[in-house]
Amino acid sequence: MQQGVSRRTLGRVALGGVASFGILRHARGEEALRLRCSLDTAPSHVRNVSVVDYLKKVDAASGGKIASEVFHAGQLYADLNVGKALMQGQVEMAVPGGWTQTGIVPDADFVQLPLFYGKPIEATFAASDGKAGAHVGSQLAGKLKSHMLGPWLSLGFQNWYTTKTQLKTAADLKGLKIRSPGGAGIAWRINFFGAIPNTTAWPNVPLALSQGTFDGFVSTDESCTSAKLWEAGVRHSYADHQYVGQYIPLISEAFWAKLTPEMQGIMTKLWAENIGTYRANAQAAQTRARKTMEENGVTFVDPPESVLAADRARMQADVGTLIKDAKLSPEIVHLAEEAVKA
Repeated sequence: MQQGVSRRTLGRVALGGVASFGILRHARGEEALRLRCSLDTAPSHVRNVSVVDYLKKVDAASGGKIASEVFHAGQLYADLNVGKALMQGQVEMAVPGGWTQTGIVPDADFVQLPLFYGKPIEATFAASDGKAGAHVGSQLAGKLKSHMLGPWLSLGFQNWYTTKTQLKTAADLKGLKIRSPGGAGIAWRINFFGAIPNTTAWPNVPLALSQGTFDGFVSTDESCTSAKLWEAGVRHSYADHQYVGQYIPLISEAFWAKLTPEMQGIMTKLWAENIGTYRANAQAAQTRARKTMEENGVTFVDPPESVLAADRARMQADVGTLIKDAKLSPEIVHLAEEAVKA
C-alpha cells in the first residue's frame, strides 16, 4: 500500500512540473507557504502549461517562500466543484473556466451574449479585460473568498463537435443530445438551436462520449486534441466561434493574506507580464490542434460571415430569454454592450 501512495505522490510532482512544498525552506529557515493549484484538464492542455510556467516563475521570484504544486486532470477537483474547495481552503489556487462558475456568479455568463457570437476574439477581450470582467471578478472574490490575479487566461473559440452527425449548419443540431460544460448561457444556445443540453464534467467526457451518452458537445480544438477525443468517436466540427472560453485566475483569500505586500505585488506583476504570451500560445495551440484533429480524420465546416451574422441576429431577437435564463444583471449586459461598441 505504501508503494502505491508513493507512486501517486511522485506522479503528482512530476505532472505538476513544480517543486514539492513539504520540505522546502527559504534562506531564513522558515517553511515555505504551500500553494496547491487544481486544474481539471490534461497536463498538455494550454491552460495547464501556462499555469505551470507561471507558478515556476512565482516559486523562483519568491526565493523559496512559496512552493507550488499543480494537480492536473481533475486529480483534486473538477472545475464545477473547485469554487467550494477554494472557499474552504482545500486549495490555494484555481483557474476555472468562467462557464463553470455561473452557478455562483451568474454574470460570468455574459460572454454567451449573442453580440459576441462569431465575432473576432478582440471583442471578448475588450469586455473581459475591462469593466465587465472586473465586475465578475469582484463578485467571485466576495463569494469565493478569493483574489483575482488579473486578466483572464484565454482558451479560445468554442465550437460544436459531433460523433456521427455532420453539422453543415446550426439547424443540423436539432434533436441531438449536446454536452455542455456548464452554465445557463450555453444551455440556452443549445436549446435555441433545437438540441438537448447535457451537463457533464470534462474529465468524464471521453467515456461518456464513447458510450453514446450524448451526440456531441461544446468545446475547443485544443481541449479535444489534448484529450484525443477522436479516439472516443469525434468525427465532425461546426466551427462557428460561438464564444471565447476563458479561465479566471483565483487565489484563496486566506493564502493571499499570508503574503507580504511585496510578494502580492510580484505575483500580480508576473501574471500581468505573461498573460499576453499565454494568450498568444493559446491561439497557436488552437491552430495546431485543428491540424492534428484533421490529421486524425475530423472534418470541419467553417460557416461564412453571412451565416454567422444571420444566426447572431436570430439569437439577438431572443436575448431576453437568455438574460432571464442565465440571470444576467442589467449592469453586466450594459458593460458588455459598451465594451463591444467602444
